Amino acid sequence: MLIQHKQIAGKGIFYVGQDGAFEAEMVYTMAPNKMVIEHTEVDESLEGKGVGKQLVYTAVEYARNHNLKIVPLCSFAKSVLDKEEEWHDVLA
Repeated sequence: MLIQHKQIAGKGIFYVGQDGAFEAEMVYTMAPNKMVIEHTEVDESLEGKGVGKQLVYTAVEYARNHNLKIVPLCSFAKSVLDKEEEWHDVLA
């Protein structure tokens, strides 16, 4: 599964989809040295396939590569991050 990334003026999105249609997405904003995850959504057609967790993992890798901390305002992202102890290094 290809997770793509777009960033415009301090806002960003990790997503699965094509031709402007998103099948899964995780939206964030940037703060000084922080990525604030605001929302995660997965289309019904992809539910139960681990796509949401993969989006969170992609954000973790991005944060690590860019020396950022993650603030998970999204309840789904927070739940996933809380369960994965090896990802706690990026939590703000």
